[in-house]
Amino acid sequence: MARSFRRKSPSGPEASPAQAVGADADAGDTSADAGFTGHKRGTKDADRGFGAWLKEIATIVVIALVLSFLIKTFLFRAFFIPSGSMEETLEIDDRIFVNQLVPQPFDLQRGDIVVFRDTKDWLPPQAETQVSWFKEALIFIGLAPDESQQHLVKRVIGLPGDHVICCDAEGRITVNGEPLDEPYLFPGANPSDLPFDVVVPEGRIWVMGDHRNASADSRANTDKRGEGFVDVEDIEGKAAVIAWPLNRIGFLGNHPDVFDGVPDPETAAQPAPAGS
Repeated sequence: MARSFRRKSPSGPEASPAQAVGADADAGDTSADAGFTGHKRGTKDADRGFGAWLKEIATIVVIALVLSFLIKTFLFRAFFIPSGSMEETLEIDDRIFVNQLVPQPFDLQRGDIVVFRDTKDWLPPQAETQVSWFKEALIFIGLAPDESQQHLVKRVIGLPGDHVICCDAEGRITVNGEPLDEPYLFPGANPSDLPFDVVVPEGRIWVMGDHRNASADSRANTDKRGEGFVDVEDIEGKAAVIAWPLNRIGFLGNHPDVFDGVPDPETAAQPAPAGS
């Protein structure tokens, strides 16, 4: 009697067509679930990346503000120029940065441009003005000049002990008997049209503007408290940089060559009387 044989699959009983289709469907569902899970994970990663970016930016801003405040408090401070008394070295509306390490711990030098508080009433009283909270914040961190206090900016001509006279026979100012040739003067301005003969007291300086015809400096305030001298303790610092406008950015020098020949006060020969 003939027998019929049915071939078995090596892996077991032969799968029915329905089972095969069912297996394909199950595999498809698994792939869909994996894709959905990956999408959710990608969204979370993107959100986490954006949050980390915001946190990094906030940290940088905070650090920058703190550094600005520290620099303003201990190193540099911003001021603006409201008048033409220092032209052409400084022009109206220039923004400058002042090095607050001068005069302490670094010494003042003749020729330095200094900003100092008006404690001797050289300026007329200032009208009160309203300042927005935003500008107050900028002033506090040092990104805007403080206009609430009266300040002046001038060039140091005489240090404590110096004998300063205007003028010699050639119309030049002398310091401890040494005449000064001043290249920083405003074009056409005389060293001084007002004669004077002073010895600078200890702890004070004698200052003058570069635009001598338009500067109410030490010469014009000898009848006020301090007799025209500026207390060293009133000095905010030395003007170091013009920061604005962009076409005037640069460092400010003190023209050491002008004062190189000036002897120390102790060894200075007495200058001749003015006009001799």
